[in-house]
Amino acid sequence: MPSSARLLLPLYLLACLLALLGLGGLWYGLGKPVQLPDAAGPTHKLQCASYTPFDKDQSPYDQPFRLRPARMDADLALLAERFQCIRTYSQTGLEAIPALARKHGLKVMLGAWVNAHPADTEKEINLLIAAANANPDVVSAVIVGNETLLRKEVTGAQLATLIARVKSQVKVPVTYADVWEFWLQHPQVAPSVDFLTIHLLPYWEDDPRGIDEALTHVADVRRVFGTRFAPKDILIGETGWPSEGRQRETAEPSRVNEARFIRGFVAMAESNGWHYNLIEAFDQPWKRANEGAVGGYWGLYDADRQDKGILEGPVSNLPYWPQWLLASAGLMVLMLLLAGRPATTMAALLLPLLAAFGAGCLGLWGELMRTHARFAGEWLWALLLTALNLLVLAHAMLALARRAGWRERLYAWLQARAGWLLLAAGFAAAVSMLAMVFDPRYRSFPSAALALPALVFALWPVSARRAEVALLAFIVGAGVAPQLFVEGLENQQAWGWAGVSVLMTAALWRSLRLRPA
Repeated sequence: MPSSARLLLPLYLLACLLALLGLGGLWYGLGKPVQLPDAAGPTHKLQCASYTPFDKDQSPYDQPFRLRPARMDADLALLAERFQCIRTYSQTGLEAIPALARKHGLKVMLGAWVNAHPADTEKEINLLIAAANANPDVVSAVIVGNETLLRKEVTGAQLATLIARVKSQVKVPVTYADVWEFWLQHPQVAPSVDFLTIHLLPYWEDDPRGIDEALTHVADVRRVFGTRFAPKDILIGETGWPSEGRQRETAEPSRVNEARFIRGFVAMAESNGWHYNLIEAFDQPWKRANEGAVGGYWGLYDADRQDKGILEGPVSNLPYWPQWLLASAGLMVLMLLLAGRPATTMAALLLPLLAAFGAGCLGLWGELMRTHARFAGEWLWALLLTALNLLVLAHAMLALARRAGWRERLYAWLQARAGWLLLAAGFAAAVSMLAMVFDPRYRSFPSAALALPALVFALWPVSARRAEVALLAFIVGAGVAPQLFVEGLENQQAWGWAGVSVLMTAALWRSLRLRPA
């Protein structure tokens, strides 16, 4: 027996072991628990949290608009374990909130939704006044409008008039809530309120702050407002960090970063005697439609009302990483069974590593789509890219294997369509690149979905229609620098996408250098 044949099985088994270890390292690295100082516990309740009562299958845009009283009752019972009060944003459908808050020992900052439609605003204001006057033991303050100036739905003068009207009819403090910059842009509003409610969300700033700078930024702004508007009090009416979503410059969403921010903020706020409200109690998937995936994941609990580990105890970015490890390991094994025996000594090394790489990429893509896909069209796009990855991986695996019978027939079928697979991958990369350059704010980086096709076709180029390949290569390659400029050079997710794009451009370019079949 030749020495190369004797080495084939041991090398193959060693490569399988290395591949499994690599998958284990990937998923454990993403999901390993991190221990941080607690922000809350059984004997220490936090001040306030934003509450919107929608289940994960509900939206304020639903018609007819129906909230579930049993859900609100259960939610407030849960929040009462860790908070002293809740903040609401609208009166519509929330008439039962004061009574439920009383039942569970919570105070309420009641909000009225003010918009550009006078009839809607009038209805909200009348309900707000009535609720505040009927529940003086529960309602600690009323909030006349939320980020209405940011949305440019009323003027500062109109808002001040509305606030004055409410103040004349209620006995509790009256305020308005908006991003901190809009208080400075509309100075006529501050004199009309009893205290200022400012929103401080470092992730959404025009100049986003990374997690290492976020708390310093919050402290700086709070200090400026405390000095400028003294003796009026300042309520930090919204502050928090997202647990999922795309990175903005240095601001990266994750559960660990959300816990770092919330726990650090609570410690800072309570040591300084600041009043605060955290955003938000529960993840709200419906917000993804307006704000991208990140909009749905600001909750301290998830949409199923399960604790995300944000306030106390160890926190993990991916609590169910063992399930993803098992799934990707299972896919790796299936791909190895599909390929069968490696054709060469080099193939014995490459087959397990390629199978693990593909399985890891598909697992990462699946996890991304689980949280990021918002519409049927995005789910269809995700499924098509998943199918593309499976076909490309199967083709590459069979190319490295000894083929006979059905394996040879399957390989011949895939080989005949390899050029179309390259065009499909290049098209997906080009469409994604155009989106990331011209409309990136609410889009997620598709690096995990295209890394495998880019690598396979860069290593083993295939011939395809030259004009189309050249156009796709130009679009993908030309977009690398602009998207990095848009995202900032410290955005790690943008660099990951840039790397995949360069690899895809190389794959397309190598195809151009082949002689047409």
